Amino acid sequence: MTHHLAILPGDGIGPEIIAQAIRILDKLIADGLDADYQYAPLGGAAYDEYGAPYPEFTQNLCRAADAVLLGAVGGPKYDTLDRPLRPERGLLAIRKDLNLFANLRPAVLYPELANASSLKPEVVAGLDILIVRELTGDIYFGEPRGIHTNAQGEREGVNTMRYSESEIRRIGKIAFEAAQKRGKKLCSVDKANVLETTELWKQMMTELSADYPDVALTHMYVDNAAMQLVRAPKQFDVVVTGNIFGDILSDQASMLTGSIGMLPSASLNETGKGLYEPSHGSAPDIAGQNKANPLATILSLVMLLRYSLNNEAAAHRVETAISTVLAQGYRTGDIFEDGCRLVSCSGMGDAVLAAM
Repeated sequence: MTHHLAILPGDGIGPEIIAQAIRILDKLIADGLDADYQYAPLGGAAYDEYGAPYPEFTQNLCRAADAVLLGAVGGPKYDTLDRPLRPERGLLAIRKDLNLFANLRPAVLYPELANASSLKPEVVAGLDILIVRELTGDIYFGEPRGIHTNAQGEREGVNTMRYSESEIRRIGKIAFEAAQKRGKKLCSVDKANVLETTELWKQMMTELSADYPDVALTHMYVDNAAMQLVRAPKQFDVVVTGNIFGDILSDQASMLTGSIGMLPSASLNETGKGLYEPSHGSAPDIAGQNKANPLATILSLVMLLRYSLNNEAAAHRVETAISTVLAQGYRTGDIFEDGCRLVSCSGMGDAVLAAM
């Protein structure tokens, strides 16, 4: 069966990093991977072409695809648009439209990049964390929301943190099953001491743990979790948390690995269909300069191969090539150190292809 992929380059450095991932994908297809792909715009590029950040053309293509590979969205040129038209609303819309409720963000430190981490090598060497973030609920989607004038005549902003039992249960199931395949440790992060929403979260995770007796469940308040990620990050195996806490903690964890340019992500629905994207943003300051690190995007392709196409051999082949390239000393600017070989975005793509 041919796998149909939707490719959304997006904005900023998105087209540059996607181009390198597509070179890898083309190589895999040439070597026998049964897949094809079609491009569509999302975010600012979609607004420029269609007047909407998630237009009907893109919606139809993504709904029909087996998986979606995305570059990045956003840029300062769109900051003055009405909020519903901004590029980031396209990203929220596609997650909601495809019911991509589970975001998997690995934070893995390659041995060659230990010195690039923001922490001492002895603290982070061997780091391998998976953060499982609920993606379609919480304060980003809860109603009521908005900015209005209150009874005292001053403007007031309102957002609502909200989770149902079923939403918590399904993300918990993903996290427990991920922990079963790894170190069998799951840390649920909440703020149950002050937020009723996360008090329910904690209760549900505790109830779910009875179905996974082989997984050791612990609980941690989000402020302590942020501190522990810096103090002793290797204590964590799998972390599960809500949308807003996961957004913050996964970006924090990214710096432990040397660069956010090294971190992929997968956003999955209940059937295994996924949206795969690098964890970094559109980096408009370097867009068009061939400087961006494409490895997070190529690693997002690895996750696509593994989770949506169930092709472990192809995923492992690309992962091995990336490890080889790093061992050979190839570095983009964000992970460069003395003694290494500085390469461009396309130059890193060249190196990975050669290693394959």
